Amino acid sequence: MSAYPNQTNIWWLFLLQGIAGTIFGLMLLTVSDLTTIALVSFVGLYWLIMGVLALVRVFVDQSIPWFWSLLIGLVGILAGISVSKHPLLAALTASTAIIIVLGVQGLIIGAIEIAAGFMGGGMSSFIPGVIYLLAALFLLCSPIAAVLEMPLVFGVLFLVQGVVLTVFAFHARA
Repeated sequence: MSAYPNQTNIWWLFLLQGIAGTIFGLMLLTVSDLTTIALVSFVGLYWLIMGVLALVRVFVDQSIPWFWSLLIGLVGILAGISVSKHPLLAALTASTAIIIVLGVQGLIIGAIEIAAGFMGGGMSSFIPGVIYLLAALFLLCSPIAAVLEMPLVFGVLFLVQGVVLTVFAFHARA
């Protein structure tokens, strides 16, 4: 009898997720440039398809104002074409924007944690606040370096997730 009675029938789903995560993690760790470009290209294709479908929605779905569907459709198509033509530039631009947003969030969270530490939260608030601030400063002072490390970080995360899910699948099957 399995330790996870609800998952015994779908153990193979966890196994497939684990294998996919492991493969994707290894791809990001070994050929990160090609994997990133392929991933961004898929996102561009997805945006293009979703943009076309949003334009179709202008004519068939009256529950959403036509203007919004038209706007979403045009932006999706333009984004999809732009990303498909320049996947490397899109990968760097989008990743840099994400890094900057994360850096600003880190500054805000760090400042709040440090303030909470001074207002009675003690070291359990102060120390994480300092860590948030240091990480945020790293991200904001060198966003390109942070972008270049993203495939490594995500590769490790996917690899760990894949191995854990694979082990879980075999454990759920037993």
